[in-house]
Amino acid sequence: MTNKKENFEILAQQIANCRICEGRLDPAPVFRGDQQSKIVHISQAPSKTVGETKMPFTDASGRKLRQEWYQISKEEFNLETNFCFAAVGLCFPGKNKSGGDKQPPAICGKTWLTPILEAVDYQLMILVGGKAANYFFPKADFSRLVFENQEINGRPAIILPHPSPLNIKWFKDHPDFYQWRLAEIRQQVQTVLQIN
Repeated sequence: MTNKKENFEILAQQIANCRICEGRLDPAPVFRGDQQSKIVHISQAPSKTVGETKMPFTDASGRKLRQEWYQISKEEFNLETNFCFAAVGLCFPGKNKSGGDKQPPAICGKTWLTPILEAVDYQLMILVGGKAANYFFPKADFSRLVFENQEINGRPAIILPHPSPLNIKWFKDHPDFYQWRLAEIRQQVQTVLQIN
């Protein structure tokens, strides 16, 4: 009989070997974590840089998230018992004609997100960006989700705007995010990670 840790390791290997999107994109799933990860961190999909390095949030957006928003060290951010990194689409989906990233194939999230959430004994879920939020809260007002604490599967959840510099209009339209909401989110993250 397998234990929870072994189940997680089997799942991680299945994800690494996933080819359900072959033909639509170049399969290279990015997934990191541990069965005991304190925080499950879900974004839309890895960037091209992350897809190549296999290290989540190693791009400019990730540095802003870690250094400015969470204010934690690189070691704390990359420690698998701290963060399990997943996405609605686990592979880089490619670029669209306007230069942004394409939508990840819907089958990816439908196949992997529920097993991931069942496999990890997390204390907090963080959704980064509108596409990740819409997966769990379809048609909900994104800004309201950001400014209120949420719950998913009976556990606390935080919704973040994407830290990309391309998202500047949202931050300009919602100055309260930097004025007070971000400090609340940072405190919640650091409390879960037990960082003083």
